[in-house]
This record gives sequence, structure tokens and C-alpha cells, in this order.
Amino acid sequence: MSALIELKGVTKTYGSFTALSDVTMSLSDTNPSMTAIAGESGSGKTTLARILLGFINPSVGEVFYRGKDIAKMSSAEQRQFRREVQPVFQDPFEVFNPFYRIDHVLTTPVKRYRLADSEAKARSLIEDALKRVGLRPQDTLGRFPHELSGGQRQRVMVARAVLLRPRMIVADEPVSMVDASLRATILDELRTLNRELGISIIYITHDLTTAFQICDNILVLYRGAIAEAGAVERVIGAPRHPYSQLLVSSIPLPDLDRAWGNEEIPVSEANSSRPNAGCRFAPRCPHVMDQCWQSAPPKYMPDSQRLASCFLYRDSPIAPDEDVSAVFRLPGVAPVVVGG
Repeated sequence: MSALIELKGVTKTYGSFTALSDVTMSLSDTNPSMTAIAGESGSGKTTLARILLGFINPSVGEVFYRGKDIAKMSSAEQRQFRREVQPVFQDPFEVFNPFYRIDHVLTTPVKRYRLADSEAKARSLIEDALKRVGLRPQDTLGRFPHELSGGQRQRVMVARAVLLRPRMIVADEPVSMVDASLRATILDELRTLNRELGISIIYITHDLTTAFQICDNILVLYRGAIAEAGAVERVIGAPRHPYSQLLVSSIPLPDLDRAWGNEEIPVSEANSSRPNAGCRFAPRCPHVMDQCWQSAPPKYMPDSQRLASCFLYRDSPIAPDEDVSAVFRLPGVAPVVVGG
């Protein structure tokens, strides 16, 4: 499998704080997929997104885009990378300059990357991009940001990314600040871009429900480390790592006999004060063993299309090179059963 983007042993530290720890993964260049990066606040999701976008460099490890080390790219290669890997940010209110009309964020990339040789062609490209994300050009262009709703502004940013015909979009909590009525619309638009235009989508979220609905694969982070990864149906449908189980159990269900949050795993004061050179989840884990405090667990494969960094599965095979992508489901490709 040729890789569109590949992370090898990526770690990011800020002083003594480790925001991301030893992440190895890759996305297929030939089978565009939708991959969710999930976890609670402070789990390292946005740090991973910024590394994928090339906004920050890892402290340890390497990032390759179509076989080229991002940190060693020439100016021309970086320019191409910026065009082909596009962000959609969380806050649709802060990405616009209030003194410019909406047109500015759309005409700027057209001019910078010379996408059109005439104003008429540029206008046509912009209108097509707006229509693709469900916006009427005549109701959008010429207006200032404050004249549009949050959902409209977010869709303009998706349209801006589409203009450049990227290979990958990194969407960092793209619907967390828009009305619930618009979330499904924006997420459906991202899924359509993946299916119809062949754009790989990295969906950063804390919402497992939407991840389950639109994504093929999921990577669950806890305090910068990978807890569980694999096909979304398996990880969310039947989580194996205790942290993933906690996240799934916190999803509210329409069951009056089941109290939301009733299965919360409390932090033990005795455990949290214990020296820990091993699993980051040990202080909160109901299955913690002495081994968990002594060393970090490798990425075991308890079944096909799933890995879990937990000693509960120490009798299972370890992922090749501990690459989480070894268990990702590729659209249109039959699953390969690993370990029986």
C-alpha cells in the first residue's frame, strides 16, 4: 500500500509535557478513507492535527507526505503540500477577517495557486465549490462574515478547501461550534467529498456518535498515547481498551432505566499518587495490574482490524512496527484477518 501521509514514531513535547507520544500511522494513497481521531480534551488530538498539517514539527520522529519528509521539502514541494493538505478549523467565527467580504477567503487561494486564467473562470470555480457544500453563490458572495450564520461560515471554509482539490482534509472539531441542526449537513458534505472526490478526511472529534456515523476507522488517544485503533464498527461497537469502554459508556442512550454516566471510572487518590512509568490510564483503570505501572504496553491486536495498547491482550500478536494503520479498514478492500 502506497502511503499518502505517514507518521513514524512521532512524539511532541513542550518542555517536560508530552502532548503526543510515539505515534506511527499511515493513510493509503489509493484508497481514500475517513479516519476519526478521538479522545477527551487534552488527549493530543489537535497536536496530531497540527503535525499532519505541517504547522508544527514533531520533537521526535518523522512525517512523510507521498514519500517525502515534510521537514526536508523544497519550497516548491511545500507549496504543493499546502495545496493538497487542507485544514477546516473548529471555530467558524475566528478564521475570517471581519473587514473583508466572504469572497476574500475564496479568491485568495485561486490567485495564489493560479487555479484560473481569467476572472470568469475563477468565478465559476468559486461558485461550483459553494454549490458543492450546499450554499447559494448569489446569497453568499459579496457579504461580510457577520452577515452569515456560523454554519454558513463553516461551509465556506469547506468550500475553500474543495477549491484546491486537495488529497486530504484535516477537520479539527468542524461541527462543535455550529447548531445541532447543521452538524449532520456539514458532516454529510465531508463524507460526500470523500466518496465522490476521493479526498481522505481526518476527522478530529470528541463525539464518538458522529465518528461512528461517518468514518471508516478511528484512533482513540489518551493523554497523548494511542489507546485503541481500528475499524470504527469494532472499536465503538465493541471496545476492548478500558478507556474506550469508558468513552462509549458515556454516550447517552434513550433508556430511562440507564443513568447517563453511571459507569464512570473514578480516579483513585492512592493510585494517582503512585509513581507510574507505564500505562497512562493505570490510575483510572479497573483492571490495573502491577505490570501496568512498570512499563507501557505495546499495541496488541486482539482481533483483526483492531489494536489495543493494554496488557489484558498480552497473548495477542503485536501490530507490525506498532503501526496503527495495520488494522485500518480500507474502503473497497476485503479485511485481512490477522492472528486467526
